[in-house]
Amino acid sequence: MKSLNGRDLASFIKERQAHQVASLSHRPKLLIIRDSNNPVITKYVNLKIKYGEDIGVDVEDYLAKNSESIAVKINEANEDPTVSGIILQLPILEKDKTDELCNLIKPEKDVDGLGVSAKYDSATATAILWLLAGYDIKLENQKIAIIGRGKLVGAPLYKIFQASNYDVALFHRGSDLTNLKQFDIIISATGVPGLISGDFISPGATLVDAGTASEDGVIKGDFAPELYARKDLTAITPTTGGVGPLTITCLFDHLIQATNP
Repeated sequence: MKSLNGRDLASFIKERQAHQVASLSHRPKLLIIRDSNNPVITKYVNLKIKYGEDIGVDVEDYLAKNSESIAVKINEANEDPTVSGIILQLPILEKDKTDELCNLIKPEKDVDGLGVSAKYDSATATAILWLLAGYDIKLENQKIAIIGRGKLVGAPLYKIFQASNYDVALFHRGSDLTNLKQFDIIISATGVPGLISGDFISPGATLVDAGTASEDGVIKGDFAPELYARKDLTAITPTTGGVGPLTITCLFDHLIQATNP
C-alpha cells in the first residue's frame, strides 16, 4: 500500500520556490486574517509563517475581533501594494459571513482561491490533484467519491472533477456512507474525526484525508484508525503530512505568481 506523503512532494517544490522568490524584484508579503485561536487554525497559520520564512516571504498573522474588522483589514490590504496575497483563515466564527468576506478579497490577491472571481483555483483542491498526480494515481475510469461539500475542499474539487468529466459523486456527512464501497477513490473533508470507518471501504480503494479537527487537544482526520492497519488498500494519506503540506506549497505558488504577474 502506498503512503500518499505530501511532505515529500512539497520539499521539491519548496526548493524551486525559494529560488523564484530570490529572483523577484521585491519581497512578497502574505496577509493571513483570522478571528480565532482554535488549535487547528493556529497550527496551520504557524506552518504558513514558517514556510514563508524558509523561502523568503513575509507573512503577517492578523487576529481580527469580528467580521467588521475582517472586512476593514481586507479592504486595506486590497489597496496596499506591498501585500501580494490575502488569506481569510477558515472557519471564521460568523460562518454566515464567509462568502461575503471571501468575495471582498481582490481576485488577483485571492491566493486561497475562495472568492467567486478568484484568479486562482482552490489551494486545497489543487493540492489534492498534485498529490494524486505525484503518486501516479489515475483518475480516468475510476469512481470517485468526495465527502464534504465545504468551500475549502469538497465544493471546488467536485467542480474541477466535473469539468474534467470524471465519474464523481458528492456526499455530505449525513449521507449513507455504506455507498462508499462502490468507489475506487475516496476523498474526505468533513472535519469529523473517525467518520469514515473500515466497514465503508472496499479492498483496493485509494483514500485521501483532507479533514482536520481537534479532539482532546489532538488533531485528527476523517479516517478511523483501523483503516491505517489494512493491507488491502491501494494508497492512503498518512495521519499527518498528506494534503496539508501541499496545500501550503500551493498557496505560496499562487503568492509568487501574484507577486510577479
